[in-house]
Amino acid sequence: MGGGAMTVLLAMLLDRLFGEPPARLHPVVWIGRYLDWAGRGLTALPPRRAFVAGALYWMLGATAFVALYALAGIALNGCPLWLRVLGVALLLKPLFALRLLIDEVQAVEAALLRNLADGRTQLSRIVSRDTSQLSAAAVRESALESLSENLSDSVVAPLFWFALLGLPGAALYRFANTADAAWGYRGRWEWAGKWAARADDALSFIPARLTAAVLFTVSATTQRSLTALAIEARKTPSPNSGWPMAALALGLGVRLGKTDVYVLNPAGCDPGAIDVQRGTRRAAVAGWGFACLVALGIELGAGFGHG
Repeated sequence: MGGGAMTVLLAMLLDRLFGEPPARLHPVVWIGRYLDWAGRGLTALPPRRAFVAGALYWMLGATAFVALYALAGIALNGCPLWLRVLGVALLLKPLFALRLLIDEVQAVEAALLRNLADGRTQLSRIVSRDTSQLSAAAVRESALESLSENLSDSVVAPLFWFALLGLPGAALYRFANTADAAWGYRGRWEWAGKWAARADDALSFIPARLTAAVLFTVSATTQRSLTALAIEARKTPSPNSGWPMAALALGLGVRLGKTDVYVLNPAGCDPGAIDVQRGTRRAAVAGWGFACLVALGIELGAGFGHG
């Protein structure tokens, strides 16, 4: 097995065993601090100036972050294989987060089993919507939506871009997705965050659909459901998030939705505790399955390159 394939699998193993690095060492935390600094005053600008300034600050931050990872990768190229694999895996690991995603969703269910108030509070850690009035079923719906959407954003997409462009590709995606989470909102961020939102949409387009395909595979859904997937996925305002959410909803046979915005698989039942357990199990299998496919793809690509 080549170095690239081993790197992906080692990074996944590091994620499973150790989870996230300390905040002071976490590159996503660094990105967040930069975005907090760069975003000050952007929303007070007139629309055109806000858009231009937001785009320029996005490009400045993305260039610096990608360059940092590119230089680190170049520095590791001259090292022995074992050290290069370990070094790249350590750099790649903070750019995706499967264990954290599973743990957070399971924590919502554990809190909900104690009482509804705790479930709502725990859910507010992972979603941006108001959770104070949600029912138990709605809490589980939101948790499962977050699980499926972030399986794409936090696992599949970074590994997809790593497979295509190496560490710089994964770093670019992680910056773009973090910027979208910080700036990509309607309302006062409509213009300042428009570039960030569109960039994330573009970079997430293929990974979102790959995530849906992998979730369908591990759910053993029928061929007929593929048509339903396309119909359900287009119900959400986002061009991407509906695909993994619809795949999970159809695979579990549950209804997922956001009040007055969309309902996915309306014929499904309200999700229960067992559905959250099944959902997190399938997300874990899908994440590892996609990582294995990426490793295989890198290995085959290296074989063709030497052919």
